[in-house]
Amino acid sequence: MPQGVIIVSYIAATILFILALGGLSHPETARRGNLFGIIGMTLAIVATLLSDQVTSYSFLIIMMVIGGSAGVYVARKVEMTQMPELVAILHSLVGLAAVLIGFANFIDPTAEFEGAAKTVHEVEIYLGILIGAVTFTGSVIAFGKLCGKISGTPVLLPGRHWINLAMLVLVILLGKWFLGAESTGAGIMALILMTLIGFAFGVHMVMAIGGADMPVVVSMLNSYSGWAASATGFMLSNDLLIVTGALVGSSGAILSYIMCRAMNRHFLSVIAGGFGTEGGAPAAAAGEAGEVVSVDPQETAELLESAKNVIIVPGYGMAVAQAQYTVAEIVKTLRDKGVNVRFAIHPVAGRMPGHMNVLLAEAKVPYDIVFEMDEINEDFPDTDVAIVIGANDIVNPSAEEDPNSPIAGMPVLEVWKAKTCIVLKRSMATGYAGVDNPLFFRENTRMLFGDAKDSLEKVLAELKK
Repeated sequence: MPQGVIIVSYIAATILFILALGGLSHPETARRGNLFGIIGMTLAIVATLLSDQVTSYSFLIIMMVIGGSAGVYVARKVEMTQMPELVAILHSLVGLAAVLIGFANFIDPTAEFEGAAKTVHEVEIYLGILIGAVTFTGSVIAFGKLCGKISGTPVLLPGRHWINLAMLVLVILLGKWFLGAESTGAGIMALILMTLIGFAFGVHMVMAIGGADMPVVVSMLNSYSGWAASATGFMLSNDLLIVTGALVGSSGAILSYIMCRAMNRHFLSVIAGGFGTEGGAPAAAAGEAGEVVSVDPQETAELLESAKNVIIVPGYGMAVAQAQYTVAEIVKTLRDKGVNVRFAIHPVAGRMPGHMNVLLAEAKVPYDIVFEMDEINEDFPDTDVAIVIGANDIVNPSAEEDPNSPIAGMPVLEVWKAKTCIVLKRSMATGYAGVDNPLFFRENTRMLFGDAKDSLEKVLAELKK
């Protein structure tokens, strides 16, 4: 294929990727955004396969069949509740690819660079491998934390900041050695040592981050994977990969900033080691905090039927119970009865940005009744019933009322201002941040204990009587 046609194809693919990101910014256009992304990636792959740089197709076809089959299998097998873990492990593959491509690029016998061009090329290789190494192990640890194989408690080593500083100094010194290496063997040795340090830094960085900060970690690793891809593009002199990586890296960085604002956290404080412990510790004793008032499905249905305005706040518990379809049925039933039902979505609800929006879209909940926190938070005082389904930290009044709380200052959904607040939980355990929630003991709070899906199915049955 002529080089001009390939360049035009890459430009078209870049435009499609930009349109994809724009479409994914809103639920109503997300499907179209995904379609743009699919078309753009297909165009990019075809243009690359038909370029002059590809001279043998047999090995590439075998790899594409293996990769495509794995992708189809994962897409069919992974539940929507496991999407955060899937995203994290896919980020690790991008990082690993950057590492392997960096090493392959360095030992490529056909590469011909001299003088300043050689130095620039080696800097690209060094940075690409470094970013890829950090992304790889950091994503693997994030995957372990999200799926529960690794504790969500932050591992804060004594002198951890000095450890990070020492690793940074070593990376710089190894970079100097690498750039001044007079033989391929010396250069490889410098790269191997730097890669090991990068792997160690990725593990140390994410292990120090608490469970409550995991949404930020997911978006941060998304950004890292983008920059790793962009660095790979520089290594391979591939303009499309450079631009695509920069789009992913910058959008991930912006999303990380948004997540930090939603949690009243600074990005550097998250990286330095965030709050968060294992969920499951008991909340404050009733004698200290007040009395818990439980409610059954029949009483819940009666409260909903008599209400004019209802706001539903979904959380990770809804995802775990896979209760989104039952929730959608309850919403439809209530709306048919003339009840105004809306959803309130906190930016960090769930385990990754947009987790709840995806689940609700999967259950075909109308987009026009799903609102972000800033759009609906002021409406709780005029709400008859607020239903919290498996959320904890994002509805914790301690964030506003207790300056000594670990989540003090974090913007939360003010569900306690509704006339009645119904909280669906399995137990009185704390959330992912490990912080007690006084909401459970408020006079206007009613606790509906049990599996969210089972409880809501009973509520739905009462509503349909």
